[in-house]
Amino acid sequence: MRALTLLALLASTPALAAPAGDQWHARARDMLDKAIAYPTVAGRNQVPAYAQYLADQYKAAGFTDIRIVPYVGEKGDDTAALIVRWKAEGKAKAKPILLMSHMDVVEAKPSDWSMDPFKLNEKDGYYYGRGTSDIKSGNVAVTTALLKLKAEGFKPKRDLIVFFTGDEETEMNGAKLGATDWRKQGWTDAEFGLNSDGGGGAFTKDGRALGFGIQTAEKTYQSYDLTVRNRGGHSSRPRPDNAIYELATALKKLEAYRFEPQLNETTKAYFTERAKQETGPLGDAMRRWVANPNDGQAADAIEANELEVGTTRTRCVATMLSGGHADNALPQLASARVNCRIMPGVEPKVIEAELKKIVGPGVEVASWGHPNVPTPVSPLRPDVVGAYTASVHTMFPKAPIIPQMSTGASDGKEFRAVGIPVYGVDGGWGISPDDERAHGRDERIPVKSLDDNVDHWVRMITSLAK
Repeated sequence: MRALTLLALLASTPALAAPAGDQWHARARDMLDKAIAYPTVAGRNQVPAYAQYLADQYKAAGFTDIRIVPYVGEKGDDTAALIVRWKAEGKAKAKPILLMSHMDVVEAKPSDWSMDPFKLNEKDGYYYGRGTSDIKSGNVAVTTALLKLKAEGFKPKRDLIVFFTGDEETEMNGAKLGATDWRKQGWTDAEFGLNSDGGGGAFTKDGRALGFGIQTAEKTYQSYDLTVRNRGGHSSRPRPDNAIYELATALKKLEAYRFEPQLNETTKAYFTERAKQETGPLGDAMRRWVANPNDGQAADAIEANELEVGTTRTRCVATMLSGGHADNALPQLASARVNCRIMPGVEPKVIEAELKKIVGPGVEVASWGHPNVPTPVSPLRPDVVGAYTASVHTMFPKAPIIPQMSTGASDGKEFRAVGIPVYGVDGGWGISPDDERAHGRDERIPVKSLDDNVDHWVRMITSLAK
């Protein structure tokens, strides 16, 4: 998952020039080239091979506490997690920091792309390839930063734990195991997590800089099946009670429905900052809602903006549809899959009950898939926020740092659910929100973004582990 909604407008500020010929930037580029070549897609069984490649980089650099932990992915395929511990020098001053990312990517068909999606291509100042944005650039940047710090003799004052999973894009079993079984074994227990799969900044297509987000909250992912059953009959004798029509009516009710808007610590801080920069009716709505969280009309106006969809409330949308069994028969069954992204702290069972009220008694509503649990908002820790702000301002001195709630979900939610706060603090930047290509055709990042991200993670780790 890569967060799609970014952020407040500010004056354009160029990134600081990187040292020419930096060996660690070259190393990151080489690692990204090899990383993209592993098609770590569900069903291809390539995650273990990529995990071994990364493990070899850590081993060659002198890291000794390295685990590749196999587990079963979504399609019964072989996947794995990579866990690397860099132990504190002497007695640790605090609990470990978890450095998080994922190694898997979504499928990419060569016929859909203008180039080979599993070969790193450099063109017009961009790196192209599946995973450049989501999120192999992140795990490459974290890894390169650690290799650099190790080579330069950095001695952490607390343990650093690398935790890269192999199925974030599907079932997130690795994150679930990491937050439960592997944590109990002492492999992944930490005071907090820093996630490369969240945060970051962007630029508009005309060159205006956008702010940097620190992701502190995520919505809960839960799908539901809506089903209508009917006795059926011959199509030559239609009746008013038709399963497909009844389901269509229910879906139209859902389309028009709006869940109650909610402000939490993260979204209040986000809209407070956005309101300082946004002009016109949207900015007015943001200012009114922050001033009065009960102003539903203001929240509705925000929600109507394409880039703010899902930031004010729970949203549910129909994503799959099926019905009927024969061309000449009245349908006996019609069903739709509805995917909901639920606000932090709200139980999926509450949304299920609300869906039943929306669609009425003639439509069955049942949760689908693995039952998910709501996760709390991570508190705005001064040390993490301060380190992130200082690092970003090294590159972009005037950039506002804005707490951010992802409308999607990442591995971080599993750790938040067990009381470990997680912060999306990646330093990647450069993609315009209206040119977001993660999971899509010709996925890309700016070449310089990778270099800056390596330097960013060096600063973050140094600041929080010294």
